[in-house]
Amino acid sequence: MPDLEQHEIPFEERRFRNPRLRRGIFLIPSIFTVANLLCGYYAVVASQLGGSENFDHAARAIGFAILFDSLDGRLARLLKANTEFGVQFDSLADMVSFGIAPAVLAYAWGVRSLPGDGALAFHEIGQFGWICCLAFVICCAWRLARFNVQGMAPGGSKFFVGMPTPAAAGVIAALVHGFKQPLHDWRWSVAWFLLAAGLGALMTSTIRYSSFKDVPLTRKQPSLAIVLLCLIVGVIYVYSEYALVILACSYAAVGVGLHLVRFVRHRLVSRTA
Repeated sequence: MPDLEQHEIPFEERRFRNPRLRRGIFLIPSIFTVANLLCGYYAVVASQLGGSENFDHAARAIGFAILFDSLDGRLARLLKANTEFGVQFDSLADMVSFGIAPAVLAYAWGVRSLPGDGALAFHEIGQFGWICCLAFVICCAWRLARFNVQGMAPGGSKFFVGMPTPAAAGVIAALVHGFKQPLHDWRWSVAWFLLAAGLGALMTSTIRYSSFKDVPLTRKQPSLAIVLLCLIVGVIYVYSEYALVILACSYAAVGVGLHLVRFVRHRLVSRTA
């Protein structure tokens, strides 16, 4: 005779009644968080080694960290394995992979290959870069702490307040991966470090950036969308140096552009009111 109690319990609950299985389910998102942390640590080590190849490996590691970071959250929501421990663990991993790792990479890529003829100038560029990269790290920690306390932008989960830390790290990683060779001109180094500081400012700003969480990935998609997604993945795989730079910089620029449009529109409405 069938077990009537089992029929009354929803399938999702019956699936995780085994305590060991349930503990294993909760570990799956943490495994991806550990992979994220491992990529960040590897990026720091590769940046310290120097050289075009190691810098490119560090940039690729940050890119994989972004991928793992996006997967651990989605898996936690899909498996209903969200925990406060997981949230804090994820933030600490993000601090390493998207704060410390890109800052170390940006500093090493900007100063390691500068000519040492003018020792004083080289020292000043190094100090300037050190300060700008430190600002990036501080802003990353600020951004993560604010997100843990305040969450998404008011009105839903469609927008982040400030540039997400993976996106800011992605701009640095994409540019290093795209140009390969470290900087040899101090003027480019100054612009590079100003960019790092600017990305830090965007992380702590109130500019809204799309989270893409409203995209229904778990639902059935039209054939055209699947084909376009495959084409985008193919283009990124074959022309990663160009495609990743365009995607990362476009995401940063679109957020600023839409913010300026909203600001101007608000000013015009205030004047006509």
